Amino acid sequence: MAVDLNTAVPHSARIYDYLLGGKDNFAADRAAAAAIVKASPSLPISMRANRNYLARAAHYLAADLGIRQFLDIGAGLPTSPNLHEVVQRVDPTAKIVYVDNDPIVLVHARALLTSTPEGSTTYLDADLLDADKIIKASEVRALDFSRPIAISLIAVLQFVTDEAEAHRIIDTLMARLAPGSALAISTVTAHNEQAVQGAKAYTARGIPAKPRTDDEVAALFRGLDLVEPGVQLVHRWRPDPAATAVDDLHVQMSGGVAVKR
Repeated sequence: MAVDLNTAVPHSARIYDYLLGGKDNFAADRAAAAAIVKASPSLPISMRANRNYLARAAHYLAADLGIRQFLDIGAGLPTSPNLHEVVQRVDPTAKIVYVDNDPIVLVHARALLTSTPEGSTTYLDADLLDADKIIKASEVRALDFSRPIAISLIAVLQFVTDEAEAHRIIDTLMARLAPGSALAISTVTAHNEQAVQGAKAYTARGIPAKPRTDDEVAALFRGLDLVEPGVQLVHRWRPDPAATAVDDLHVQMSGGVAVKR
C-alpha cells in the first residue's frame, strides 16, 4: 500500500522521535524541533522523563493492577521501551493495541511492534479525535471488554486544545470499559514557563498545543479514582532512581493514573 508521508509538514510524532535521538524524521520536523527547543531548551530532557513515566505507569498497570489489555492512543514511533515490551515482561500473554494517525508511524509500527508468541500487538491507523471509531474498530473490539483494559494517552492530549473535546474523547473511550479499567495520561503542564513557551512554539509551527494546570489535568479523570500520588510532574509519579535524578525545572509534563470503579 502506498503511504503519503507528507514530509514537507512537521508532525508531532516525528518531532518527538527527533528529540529522542531517532532517525524517522524529515527536514520539516527537524526545523520545527530546532525552533521549539530554542523556546524550550529542556524539552529533550522532559521527553525522556516522559518516556520513563510511560514505562513506570505501564509496569504499574500490569504488575500492580493486574491489567493484561492495553490501548495506547497516540503511540508515536517505536522507541524502546515500548509499552508492549514493559507489560509483556510482566505477563507475556498481554495484548496491546497501538493507535496513531501519522503515516510514518503506520509504516514502522507494523514492522517493529512485535509481540511475544503468547500475547499480541496490533496497530490501528486512526485519529484520537474520532474516539468512537477507535473504540468500535475491529482491532480494539478483539480485546475482551468484559475484563479491564488500560488506556494510555501519553503526550497527546496537549494537541486537543478544547477542554470539552478532551472530556468528550475520554468519556467516549472509558464509557465502554469494564470496572477495574484504567486511564494513564501525561500532557503539557502550565506550571512550567518553558512548557508554556514550547506549546506556543508548537502552535506557531502549525501544531496547536495547550498547557494545562494541575486542576485541568485532574479534571480529565472525572468519574475515575486517581491513584496515589495523584496528578504530578511525570518524574514525580512513583519515581525510580532515574526519575528522581531529574530536576523539576526540566520536566514539562504532568500526569497520573486513575481507575474505573
